Formats: sequence, structure tokens, C-alpha cells
Amino acid sequence: MTDITKLEQIASQVRRDIVRMVHGCQSGHPGGSLGCADFLTALYFNAMNRKEGFDMNGKGEDLFFLSNGHISPLFYSVLAHAGYFDKSELATFRKLDSRLQGHPTTHEHLPGVRIASGSLGQGMSVAIGAALAKKLNGDNGTVYALFGDGELQEGQIWEAAMFAPHNRVDNLICTVDYNGQQIDGPTSQVLSLGDLKAKFAAFDWTVLECEGNDMQCIVDKLAEAKALGGQGKPIVILLKTGMGHGVDYMMGSHKWHGAAPNDAQLEAALAQLEETLGDY
Repeated sequence: MTDITKLEQIASQVRRDIVRMVHGCQSGHPGGSLGCADFLTALYFNAMNRKEGFDMNGKGEDLFFLSNGHISPLFYSVLAHAGYFDKSELATFRKLDSRLQGHPTTHEHLPGVRIASGSLGQGMSVAIGAALAKKLNGDNGTVYALFGDGELQEGQIWEAAMFAPHNRVDNLICTVDYNGQQIDGPTSQVLSLGDLKAKFAAFDWTVLECEGNDMQCIVDKLAEAKALGGQGKPIVILLKTGMGHGVDYMMGSHKWHGAAPNDAQLEAALAQLEETLGDY
């Protein structure tokens, strides 16, 4: 039985890490990182079949690709707590000679990072390629990928979205951080996404919806998505999150997409986030 409380405790510590990392270098992207903290925690600590250590090929295990690489503070925190590298390295985020770049890169050889990302729109294509490779290799692993909703304004996403069902890429679970915000404002004002559920359904995907800051809902939806694998269709989860979730003055505002808290704001944020696993 899944321990939801334990997952929520991990997510709380991850959120503390995020605001401290971004504050420490006075740059980065806290809003989307905080919003997706519950999802990535549930994925790495419950849903994914992961091996000990890190092998770039990922044979015999599930894979994850972060397409919206600007939410790297979240990714690095989860990877550290999952044992890919020591959490003390989080203190080097975005600093000179750090492996923890603003957008994840592969030339840094950071365990857990399989692609350079943050140049938006590319992650679905990569995930499809990895999923097809697993099929060719007789590997039963599932491939996961995460995207921002503003990222779906990239044309490459929809080319990939046509390719996957046509080629029956049914070992693929894509998730959209559906918070309605992007760097320039609400997605509805910048470039409306319309009815995303209907769009993906029209492209012949299996579409699931989930409250993205409800840990039980996320755990249940990821399990449902995995159970739907192998049925001829790729799966997409529309994850309805809140930008900046967990920190009251950041919640719901695009202004915290890429802004760092000052000292007083950091103190206010940490007062709302329980320290559960020990700060780095």
C-alpha cells in the first residue's frame, strides 16, 4: 500500500530545496518547479521502476525525460533525494563550475539526466524514440515525459503527437503541467491552448486528467496510466497544477515563473514548508 503521507513529506522537503536553491543564486524558475513537486515525487518514489545507480541506456527500467527543463530545481532535488547524487550538491545550483546548470545538460554527466533540455518542444520526440527503442529491444519498461502547457505552443510537439499513435507507441506516458501560466502571462492570453483534452483525443491518444497537487490523485492516475499501457495508444495526463503551489505569495502568478525570492520572501516561504528530510 502506498504511503501517501511519506510522499507528501518528501514533496515538502523538495519544495524547501527549490526555494533555497533559487534564492541561493538569485536566478531560476520556482513557480513551475513548486507546482510539479508532487508529481515528480510520486513518479520517482512510487510509480517508476528504477534500478540502483545510473545507466544512460536505462535497459530493464522505466525512463523519465524532462522536456520543460527550466524547472531544473525540482528535477535536481528529486534526483538527489532518490540517491543519484549527494544532496549537498544542491547548494551549487547555477553557480560557476556546477553540474547543476540552469537547464539540465548531459556533458556535465550528472546521474539521472539523460538529455539536455529546456529548449522547449523537443522532449516528446526524444521520449517517443526511447519508447520505440525499448520495443525493438524487447524491453517492457515505460517511458515518461513531462511538459509545460505553454510548451505545447511549439509545433514539434504536435508532429510528435501525430507520430506516436500512428506507430502504436503504447509504452509512453506524457504529462502536461496544465497550470495555465507561462513566462509572458496566462496561456489563454499569450496563445490559447483551447480544449487540450479534445485535441489529444482527436490525435488518438488516451487522455487522463488529474489534480496535480493532490498526492493521492497523482498516485492513482499514474497507476491507471501504466495499466493502460500496451493497448495500442500513447497516454497523456493533463495535470492541473497551481503555479508556485505551497508558497502563498507565489501561487497562481506567472510573475514567479522565473524570479528569485529575496531574503524576506525566502523566510516567508520556508515558514510554510515543513522540513522533513533535513535541509542540504
